Amino acid sequence: MEGQTDARRGEALGVWVLLAVAVCWGLTFFSTKDMLDRMPVTDFLSVRFGLATLVLIAIAPKALKMRAIVFWRGALIGTVFAIAMLTQTFGLERTSASVCGFITGLYIVFTPFLGAFLFKARPKPIVWLAVILATIGLAVLALRFEAGTVFGFGEWLVLISALGWAFHITLVGRWSAPGEVMSLTIVQTGVGSVIFLAGGLWDGLTLPANGPDWAWMAFFAVVVGAGTEMAQFWAQTRVEASKAAILMVTEPLWASLFAVLFGGESVTWRLLAGGGLMAAAMIMAILAAPTETKPLAATDDRSAD
Repeated sequence: MEGQTDARRGEALGVWVLLAVAVCWGLTFFSTKDMLDRMPVTDFLSVRFGLATLVLIAIAPKALKMRAIVFWRGALIGTVFAIAMLTQTFGLERTSASVCGFITGLYIVFTPFLGAFLFKARPKPIVWLAVILATIGLAVLALRFEAGTVFGFGEWLVLISALGWAFHITLVGRWSAPGEVMSLTIVQTGVGSVIFLAGGLWDGLTLPANGPDWAWMAFFAVVVGAGTEMAQFWAQTRVEASKAAILMVTEPLWASLFAVLFGGESVTWRLLAGGGLMAAAMIMAILAAPTETKPLAATDDRSAD
């Protein structure tokens, strides 16, 4: 009984941490878009995650000492992370923002299927229901039907991105473990920054041009980079991947709410209907009991590299 109580408390805290991550992503949507008007995508990402890597190392230098398997797992997660972010960004250049947002959010559907296929994970029925509600809510909130719209190259890129994010969430949920969170976070962020830097150096690296841009970059690196990545790895030691996806896919909802509060946008029926469905899915995920086994394969042989 005491173990079950601890599991519920741990998952409850993880749930709120993941919600905070989604809120943070939603809050920074417009400022990120503004920075990308002055910096190429790969340059922005390489500087942001390069700084984030340095911050993480400064916070926890001892985390650099890790088992070989932890390093290789972090490297795979970092590669998937970079591919997902790049395909999403370049797909956005070739399709509308609303279609991109909806297709990206489909990782909420892919995540439980990947977990079941790769690791025999079995989300509870209430979690599947929450996935359905959140997907419908996402469609209402984000998707705009336009005449002549076709599923072209840009949409395929974003779909690959959605699969990448689902794979990322699944692997983080499987491999995150207490005591290894910082090591995995550092390796993921470092590998991602190297991949982004390779793209940025192709035509010369562009740095922030002035003091305010550097201040924003520091915020992106420390809070939205190092902070949210570390928080996600930590929270997913306590929350199964499917539930984590439901919580994190609420990012468009928070972005819309902040646009109304601070951006002067109007409250629309899409926000009320789609946001209501996503909020219902979020509540269902919060109330769903923890799974009987941890999302991490805790039976891994931790004595072997």
